[in-house]
Amino acid sequence: MDKLVIEGPCQLNGGVHISGAKNAALPILMGCLLAETPVTLSNVPHLKDVTTTIQLLATMGVEVMFDESLNIEIDASTITTKEAPYELVKTMRASILAMGPLLARFGEARVSLPGGCAIGSRPVNIHITGMEMMGAEIEVEQGYIIAKADKLKGADITMEPVTVTGTENLLMAAVLAEGETILRNSAMEPEVSDLANFLNAMGAKITGIGTDTLVIEGVKRLTGVDYRVIPDRIEAGTYLAAGALTGSRVTVKSVIPEHLTSVLDKFTEAGALIETTEDTITLDMRGRKLKPVNLVTDPYPGFPTDMQAQFVVMNCLAEGEATVEETIFENRFMHVSELTRMGAQIDVEGNTATTHGVDKLVGAPVMATDLRASASLILAGLVAEGETVVSRIYHIDRGYELIEEKFHKLGAHIYRAN
Repeated sequence: MDKLVIEGPCQLNGGVHISGAKNAALPILMGCLLAETPVTLSNVPHLKDVTTTIQLLATMGVEVMFDESLNIEIDASTITTKEAPYELVKTMRASILAMGPLLARFGEARVSLPGGCAIGSRPVNIHITGMEMMGAEIEVEQGYIIAKADKLKGADITMEPVTVTGTENLLMAAVLAEGETILRNSAMEPEVSDLANFLNAMGAKITGIGTDTLVIEGVKRLTGVDYRVIPDRIEAGTYLAAGALTGSRVTVKSVIPEHLTSVLDKFTEAGALIETTEDTITLDMRGRKLKPVNLVTDPYPGFPTDMQAQFVVMNCLAEGEATVEETIFENRFMHVSELTRMGAQIDVEGNTATTHGVDKLVGAPVMATDLRASASLILAGLVAEGETVVSRIYHIDRGYELIEEKFHKLGAHIYRAN
C-alpha cells in the first residue's frame, strides 16, 4: 500500500495550479444523468472519487469518453439500469446523489446506502423525506434505498439541519418535477451553486442561487451542455496553510478568492500577508511568526470544516493557546492523536480541540484516517524535523490531485513509496 514520505523541515516557494473542485465535480457528474443529450465537462480533477463516479455511471450503461485534453463527455441516453450497487457506493458518500436524477428522469432508483470517510454520522433521512414530499414512494431494504414515482411534484421543503448533499439531491430531483419546488435552509456552498449553474445551463429554471432559499420551476427536459467545474477552494486553502506553516511565500493559481473569504481572514489573523487578484491568492509568511487562531466551523459562508485540520496544525506551532470548535461533524479530530505522536500538545474535550503551541514537531510514522486529516499530517511533515511517513494515503488520493508532484514543485522533499 502506498505511503508518502516527507523530509522536513521544508522551505516552499512558487506557485501551484489548483484543480477542479471534487465536491463540485461529483454532483455535476451525477447531474449528467438528467440530460437527454451528451454533456462535456472540463476541469474535472483526476481523483479516486471521480474515477469511482465514472465507473458507477458506466455500470448503469452511460457512455463516458475522454478527449486529448481530458475533457469528459457523458451520454446518459444509453442508460440500461437505474441502480447504484454497493460495490461502488461503499467507498464514497456522494454516490447517494444518483438517487435524485434517476428518480426525476426515469421514475425509479435503487441506490445502496453510502460509505465514505469515517467522520461521524451523516444520515440520508433528509434526502428520503424530501423526495417523499415530492411524491416518491421509498423503502429501505437490505441496505438499499428503493425509490419510485410516476412523476415527482413540486413541494415546499425545509431542510434541518443544513445539508450539502441533501440540497444537491433534492435540487436535481426538483428540476424535472411538475410545478414549483422551494428548498429552504439550503446549503450555500460554492459547490452547490456550481451544480445549480450547471443545471440552469442545461435548461433548468433555478433562482436564489447562492442564498439559503432555492426556487425551482420544473421543466420537461434538460439537454447537454459544455461546462467547466469551479476550482477547489479546499485544495487552495491547504497549499496556503503549507506556506503559512513553513514560513514561505506561496501563490495558488486558477482560484476564486471570494470562495475563501472566511479562510483568508483567519490566515491574516494568524499573521500572514495575503494578496489576491481575480484568480490568484498569494500568502507570504517569510520572517513572520504564526499567531494562534480560535475558530468555529460553520456551513458556508462560515469557516469550512474541511479546513479545520489544517488550522489545527498551524495552531500547534503558534505561540500560545487556541481553541478549534467543530460543529459540523462529531468525529473529526482523529488527526489529533497522530499529531501528538509528532510532538503536538492538543487536548480534546467533546467537539473542541485546544492546542498549546510547541517550538517544533518531530517526524514520525503516522496514519491517515480521513481525507482532510491526511492533508494535515502531510502539512505537519513539511515543517517537522526529520522523516515523516504517512500511511493509508488512499484517503488523500480521494481529494487531492497529484499532491506530491505539486508540493515537489514548490520545493518540498516528498515522494511516494510502497
